[in-house]
Amino acid sequence: MLKLLVFLPLMGSVLSGLFPKFLGKKGVMWLPTLFSFLSLLFSIILLSQAITGESYITHLGYWVNSEALTVSWSLRLDVLSAVMLFVVMLVSSLVHLYSIGYMDHDEHKSRFFSYLSLFTFAMLMLVTSNNFLQLFFGWEGVGLCSYLLIGFWFKKQSANAAAIKAFIVNRVGDLGLILGICIIYKLTGSLDFDKVFEKTSLFLESSILFFNFSIPYIELACFLLFIGAMGKSAQIGLHTWLADAMEGPTPVSALIHAATMVTAGVFLVARCSPLFEYAPVALNFVILVGAITSIFAACIAITQNDIKKIIAYSTCSQLGYMFFACGVSAYSAGMFHLMTHAFFKALLFLGAGSVIHALSDEQDIRKMGGLAKVLPYTCAAMWIGSLALAGLPPFAGFFSKDIILEAAWGHHSIFGYIAFYLGLIAAFLTAFYSWKILFMVFHGKPRTDISKAHESPLYILIPLLILSIGAIISGWLGYSMVDTHHDFWLESILILDNHQALVNAHHVPLLVKLSPIIVAILGIYFAWIFYIKKVDLPKKNADKFPKLYNISKNKFWFDEIYDLILTRQLKNIGNILWTKGDIRIIDRFGPNGIAYFCSRLASKIRSFQSGYVYHYAFTMFFGLIILFSWQFLIYFGWL
Repeated sequence: MLKLLVFLPLMGSVLSGLFPKFLGKKGVMWLPTLFSFLSLLFSIILLSQAITGESYITHLGYWVNSEALTVSWSLRLDVLSAVMLFVVMLVSSLVHLYSIGYMDHDEHKSRFFSYLSLFTFAMLMLVTSNNFLQLFFGWEGVGLCSYLLIGFWFKKQSANAAAIKAFIVNRVGDLGLILGICIIYKLTGSLDFDKVFEKTSLFLESSILFFNFSIPYIELACFLLFIGAMGKSAQIGLHTWLADAMEGPTPVSALIHAATMVTAGVFLVARCSPLFEYAPVALNFVILVGAITSIFAACIAITQNDIKKIIAYSTCSQLGYMFFACGVSAYSAGMFHLMTHAFFKALLFLGAGSVIHALSDEQDIRKMGGLAKVLPYTCAAMWIGSLALAGLPPFAGFFSKDIILEAAWGHHSIFGYIAFYLGLIAAFLTAFYSWKILFMVFHGKPRTDISKAHESPLYILIPLLILSIGAIISGWLGYSMVDTHHDFWLESILILDNHQALVNAHHVPLLVKLSPIIVAILGIYFAWIFYIKKVDLPKKNADKFPKLYNISKNKFWFDEIYDLILTRQLKNIGNILWTKGDIRIIDRFGPNGIAYFCSRLASKIRSFQSGYVYHYAFTMFFGLIILFSWQFLIYFGWL
């Protein structure tokens, strides 16, 4: 069953991609969608088996089989992988169904569904991997498919640029990941998860000397693994590709942001918890990066006007929560939030897609307004998604986000308290920009002609309905994930006995428990003042605080800084190497030089071809003298 679950999306990808004429216009959409729903059914069955204690490894064959290294193709089923399988397949199946309506008029729909199913397959290979090399295969497959899907509309220059940017930025993180894997192999001689985790205690004392600093190998390996996670999950510094990825079709945005790609980094840290638990410095780094990202991305989101980019930065912020949860050793809380986030973030993206579909591809919220009466079902879905994102009870985000903040407080460290307060501010901003979308899109007066706007077809509304239900009930249904009285994760996640942040989270002061709800309500209230009661207030504040506004609006100028420090300098270096090295040295002494020498030599030799017999006789005579002289020297042993 596990094999079928993983390989059905691959079959759908191959069939829809290679046989579009045979399948027909409807078949290329419905066949991969059917395969996705079959895989979803299998994932539900496997999840029910895994949480009752069943775990196993299915061997498929050997990838590398030598004396130095043995790596197999194998599929791992435990609670952690089963939860990810369910989340990935649920969102992927609904995105496939949604895309039938959304991409119906696109002439390249067969290619789109092929890429979409291939994307799903790559993510399934990643989460079921039993060794680091297979994980890296899935990791790179996800990166490749994101490149193909972001640049799906290849005639748009901006889409091509965004796809290339996502691919290159992720290569930076991937370098860290592969270096971390190399260190792990050097220390353990294996890449299999079980063997590596068993040998962790054997190299805790091993260290490397770097500029007279002794760095434990375990810290270095975990740091590099997390660099890989930062790239894939768009954490601060390697986040610049995420908003540009909105150039792809909206279903792609939902799949990338809710269930695949960006969640891969969180999964990696959770899977490697037996390593990270012995690397306290690396864990503190994870806390800081996650906490800073959560507020950093939220600060950017509040001034954006593209509906998809606001939700994209929301994803970046929520991933920060997941990471600092892992940093305080509350991996289960991070994974719990990953699951609930998949529901309401997919709901928000697909809801935004419904709005864009109704308004003929308009994405600027300043040109919307008053759509609640025209798009009542989409409006209701967006309200549910926003309530869950803001973390208000009884919606899913209330259960998962609040336990993360409580765990950060329960960590009882300076890093934990920093994460708590930054996360609290981010929670306020999250509620603010969520209701900015709701108020500017669905309420108030229309700011453009909406007479032709219409509610989306059933193919689009059915996924919204299912995700809305998930955004409401997934929190209390999945709360056993973080219930310390019930070991939901069994042996798939390791937490040391002295890391009790999650246990302490259930005993924090009442004010700490209530503060996320209070700040969320305040965020909604301020959004109501800004975008309903005093609609001129945003412009007044932007004029009053132009520096702060420009910092947020221009995304802290990360792209410009990278362009100034890296891109331009690399271009200059490349230009110098081209003009000085390639043209003047390599070409001069290489192909051009050889060609010039041969040409000159040929011209000299050609001059002997004069046509006069006495010239040829002289040449023959001169040649004979040289030949006899050579033989003479050899005969007398002088040469």
